[in-house]
Amino acid sequence: MPFTRSYLATLLALTAAAAAAPALAQSELKIGLSAEPTSLDPHFHNLIPNNQVTGQMFESLVETAPNFTMKPGLAESYRVINPTTWEFKLRKNVKFHDGSAFDANDVVFSYCRVPNVANSPSPFTLYTKAIQEIETPDPFTVIIKTKGPYPLLPHELSVVSIISDGLIGGEKVKFAHDGCKIAGAWPTTADFTSGKNAIGTGPLKFSEFVKGDRLVFKRNEAYWGEAAAWDTVRIRPISSPGPRVAALLSGDVDFIENPPIQDTKRIGDDPKFKISGRTSARMIYLAMDQRSDAVPPDVKGTNGKNPFRDVRVRQALAMAIDRRAIVERVIGGFATPSNQLLDKAFDGAAQDLKPIAFDPEGAKKLLAQAGYPKGFEITLGTPNDRYVNDAQIAQAVAQMWSRIGVKTSVNAMTASVFFSKRGKNEFGIWLAGWLAQTGEMSASLRPLVATPNKDKGWGTANQAGHSNPEIDALIDQAMGTVDDAARNQLLGQASKKSMETMAVIPLHSETTAWAMKKTLRYTPRADQFTNAFDVRPVK
Repeated sequence: MPFTRSYLATLLALTAAAAAAPALAQSELKIGLSAEPTSLDPHFHNLIPNNQVTGQMFESLVETAPNFTMKPGLAESYRVINPTTWEFKLRKNVKFHDGSAFDANDVVFSYCRVPNVANSPSPFTLYTKAIQEIETPDPFTVIIKTKGPYPLLPHELSVVSIISDGLIGGEKVKFAHDGCKIAGAWPTTADFTSGKNAIGTGPLKFSEFVKGDRLVFKRNEAYWGEAAAWDTVRIRPISSPGPRVAALLSGDVDFIENPPIQDTKRIGDDPKFKISGRTSARMIYLAMDQRSDAVPPDVKGTNGKNPFRDVRVRQALAMAIDRRAIVERVIGGFATPSNQLLDKAFDGAAQDLKPIAFDPEGAKKLLAQAGYPKGFEITLGTPNDRYVNDAQIAQAVAQMWSRIGVKTSVNAMTASVFFSKRGKNEFGIWLAGWLAQTGEMSASLRPLVATPNKDKGWGTANQAGHSNPEIDALIDQAMGTVDDAARNQLLGQASKKSMETMAVIPLHSETTAWAMKKTLRYTPRADQFTNAFDVRPVK
């Protein structure tokens, strides 16, 4: 039966539980995830499969609600002392999983470690670079100073997990913007992934990680907040959609993320299960190697030139894509066509941008003007198990580009292989996704579009090498603007400029769905996180 818009509208609201449904007696929750984390180090790889899993164990000073509103985390309160100074009052009587006490030194140590994580493929420095100084007048007060006004500091700190200074023997750490020093070595990523260093303050405690098979957590009985509903949480990575649904329907798992669109109606119509969903802050996009004039990998027929350095080529490729057809036919309506790097429902998005026109003939003319009247050949790299129907989307895009003379083949692979290759610049053009983890436009512009700048932490995901001083200046001005409306206007201008230059090509914003037994409840999150501790029995 075809997927309809009315049915999608139903999914976007949390499905009402049956009134007579009893509370679960079982003490174990079994979850099927669509992707396995590459590490349990909360500072290693800024990637959703990693962040959502480490978020079961580790917490930040400020937390985000499902709709991206800020709420107190390990800081019970925070305030602005002056435009460049923030005060965070920490919770008392919070314990790490090993029983050690949480205090201000753990915060300083955590922020110091972020830039000292070895071989990070996508570092968290974007969220700590604004910090110039940290003072700790007492064990439960943290004063953070920035170089200039920085109103988004609480949003950014919500992304940075706090780890225990017990990992360095409780050594007192002094923050330095140009590099913190400690007596010994920084804790290694391998020791987090093995479980040795997986010691947080969160509602779930590490128990076991068998790569490719299972990840097991136990309830943190000493948790300071609302306790998890389950004695044990058992997570299985099931990257293939079919087996993930089969595991739910057979009872092997109780809850899954990203059910395939072709199965959503069948699951929703089954009286034992339900579907929940909402529009996310994740945008699926296409990026092109613009780093130099050298011909990028797997690009042919361009007379020794890099075609992606020409804005007309980038615009032509964008115009050749029928986004609405992809959303309706390839994704079954589980997305919204994009005209910028974040849906206009979120702060900082330009509100008056028109949809990107689907104009194949206009695209051909632009290619001819750029010197490619007969087109050229490319290979589009893509994961095949990371985003909703990612490989199928890449195939659809390839067909559309081939129609304008850009003969396109697709190189699809597992996400782990894809991200490794992308990190080594082995693609000339690729499909990927980006989630704005603070729920506003700067969280997309700074990592994806801004000129890479280690001092600012910008360009952490800008493997394309795009650089535009005008966009950088608008972002810079926005980041120092305290007034929310004025800051959002500046970010909107930067968003428009990035679309004029087609820094990256946006495709669509995903609608994220979860499927579960009717006896469970879960509030869908715009950040796409599957938080096991927020899954609860229906009362």
